[in-house]
Amino acid sequence: MAYTSIIPVRRLDRAVDYVRDKAKTTRGPKSLQDAVDYALNRDKTESDCFETGLSCVCETAFEDMRDTVQRWQQTAGVQGYHLVQSFAEGEVTPELAHQIGVELAEQLLQGRFQAVVTTHLNTKHYHNHIVWCSVALDNGRKYHSNAKSYYTEVRARSDALCRKYGLSIIETKESEQSSMPYHVWLDEQENRPNWTSMVRQDVNEAISQALTWRQFLQCLSQKGYTFRFNRKYPTLQPPGKPRPIRFKTLGKQYTPETIKQRLLYSQKTYPAEPHVHHTRLHGIYRKARKPLSLRAFYYRELYMLGVFPRKPWHPSPAVREEIRQLDKRIEQYEFLMRRDISTLAQLRDLRAQTEAKVRQLNAERNRLYKVNPKSDQIPLITQRLRELRKTIKLCKQIEEHSLEMAQRQEEEQKRRAEQERSNAHERESMELPGPIRP
Repeated sequence: MAYTSIIPVRRLDRAVDYVRDKAKTTRGPKSLQDAVDYALNRDKTESDCFETGLSCVCETAFEDMRDTVQRWQQTAGVQGYHLVQSFAEGEVTPELAHQIGVELAEQLLQGRFQAVVTTHLNTKHYHNHIVWCSVALDNGRKYHSNAKSYYTEVRARSDALCRKYGLSIIETKESEQSSMPYHVWLDEQENRPNWTSMVRQDVNEAISQALTWRQFLQCLSQKGYTFRFNRKYPTLQPPGKPRPIRFKTLGKQYTPETIKQRLLYSQKTYPAEPHVHHTRLHGIYRKARKPLSLRAFYYRELYMLGVFPRKPWHPSPAVREEIRQLDKRIEQYEFLMRRDISTLAQLRDLRAQTEAKVRQLNAERNRLYKVNPKSDQIPLITQRLRELRKTIKLCKQIEEHSLEMAQRQEEEQKRRAEQERSNAHERESMELPGPIRP
């Protein structure tokens, strides 16, 4: 079994020095006889230092790579790559491990990139380190590494060499598109629980309970998870774990972007549509409907989106599209409930009053800027203006969306009325005349 991982490096000198550490690449004597043979046999001494240079000399590997980079003027960005190929304990000898590493480097780089291959023997599981310059010798183009090249080149070639020499490989689903750490693979092989599996289980459970990204985060927060999104790779920290973990390390199906897609297109089950019995009534019993208030409009839409306990039988594509805006709709509905607003007139009055306050506070802040620019009141006024402008923005959005909802509801009522008339006409045409009484 060979576990592989690839790391981009920007300091080739440090990478080369690390992989050529004699304390790790040299096999020491195990007995007195081995020590004597080690001292007397020069050929054995040279063969026991497991390092090989490809298109360069090991002793001057960094200098050779640096000259190539400078010759092609590729001094910016990634300068090289560091690949680690680790074998299971007791599965290979140092000679075989080094041979596999050299063959992997030759197949992967095709002689176009300068590389150093070393085998470290300082741990129970022997492992190869392959460091190569990212700039090609023939045309100066850079080597690019990504998830696709890892599986189609690095991982595939390493697994093929392991099969060639009768070694085991790590079987993972290619759809995951992410490398599996060795300890995680070992835990799964022995059916032992680990942090990764438990976090995945919690994430899957939160996805099944939530409709939006905000609800998903709330579900995990209730379990004690914390999040950090102000970084290149968003992280979550499970309760009881001292260090956070990246979303992407959980697998391809657990990145923030993929989770949002899973929430949007989740396969939730809905109750079967009830059978409708048609009955003919004589006379008109339906009373005229009262105009719906703004809160009723929002309540109906949130009901159709499945926020309230009773969910729609079959959500239409239009409703599914509205789920994207669900967080915004919930915020608008809560705003209407807090302010006790039921009509457009009340909404417009609130907006006008808020705009008047904004103008007043703007004038006050401008006066303070001229009189006392370091006044402590300026930050407070700025914060208040930010809140008021958010209120104005919500009022605009609610007014525009309420008109759209009213129009959609009117069109839906017309469509249903037309459908009812069509169904009634079909039933009447299918009715047969009753028996003629004498």
